[in-house]
Amino acid sequence: MRIVGGRWKGRSLASVGSGDPRAHLRPTTDRTRESLFNILTQSSDDPTDEAHVLDLFAGTGALGLEALSRGAQTATFVDMSAKSLTLLRANIAKLEAEEITHVLRRDATKLPAHSGPPATLIFLDPPYGKGLGELAIASARKGGWIAEGATIVWEDNAPARLPDGMEELDRRKYGDTHIAIFRES
Repeated sequence: MRIVGGRWKGRSLASVGSGDPRAHLRPTTDRTRESLFNILTQSSDDPTDEAHVLDLFAGTGALGLEALSRGAQTATFVDMSAKSLTLLRANIAKLEAEEITHVLRRDATKLPAHSGPPATLIFLDPPYGKGLGELAIASARKGGWIAEGATIVWEDNAPARLPDGMEELDRRKYGDTHIAIFRES
């Protein structure tokens, strides 16, 4: 795995091998990440520019770190898995991004109240087939984590259901991975 664009383009990330099914760790491939960021950055309103990122079910943090490489200001990573958090912290250290990142060891479906700037770009990559995406969005909304007009990128193994109060911007399928892009209205 590597960063595919921006200021850290080409920088390697910690190796996860084939992932960890017990930790639901299956990193987004470089090719899928590159395609996703091409979609995001080609719009006239590039959501990565100056973004405050919230990376839910962050795993290795590749999506949030890619956004930082491409111009996001800050990123908050949320995950519960010890293995994921070890890899995530290693990746943050490799990129020397400690000052612009925050790691929260927490269940993404039970977020605390948030008092900082709300996230303008949210990545959501829940364990497949468990219905946790809807719960995480509801928790983030309730806690004040999501800015009005925020872009939400939802990766799953089945098409994501459009959450109430959101506008669908795009949907793509890469192998068995479905990516939906929504906007909070």
